[in-house]
Amino acid sequence: MNTTISGHVWVVGDSVTTDAMYPAFAMKLPLPEAAKHIFYELRPGWTEQVQPGDIVIAGRNLGLGSSRPVAALFRELGVAALVAEEFNSLFLRNCINHGLPALTVPGVHEAFHDGDLMHLDFAEGWVENDESGNRLQGGALPPLVLAILAAGGIIPKLAREGYVPIPA
Repeated sequence: MNTTISGHVWVVGDSVTTDAMYPAFAMKLPLPEAAKHIFYELRPGWTEQVQPGDIVIAGRNLGLGSSRPVAALFRELGVAALVAEEFNSLFLRNCINHGLPALTVPGVHEAFHDGDLMHLDFAEGWVENDESGNRLQGGALPPLVLAILAAGGIIPKLAREGYVPIPA
């Protein structure tokens, strides 16, 4: 797995809840339709602007609240990664389990603005702002997490290793 990616960023604030990312009414919709409602109140129109390969940056406690499977929606839109000052632990694990890279980097929220180009390396744990040249060090993802991401999530990894049936 290539652990280095680049993408343009979208910045949200602190304590963004899973309810704000995946509203209750959207949970009854098919995944492609539900994905069109991420941030529908927080950033109206965002899903029409986000491009495959973009990266979402947040402040502290991203993913606060319920365990809604928001990572599947981000993946549906082609979001390449989430980077935050701090993640809610359940939300972080859901991201990894769905194969969506999530990296914790102190100071990232203040170091980027919408549209900046970010380079990041999950194995080494750093991000760099292409506009300012500012590089920040975060927590490197451990080998097991990198293996889960490389497989596309926990279920594909377990299927490849023969622990569960290959998903249809």
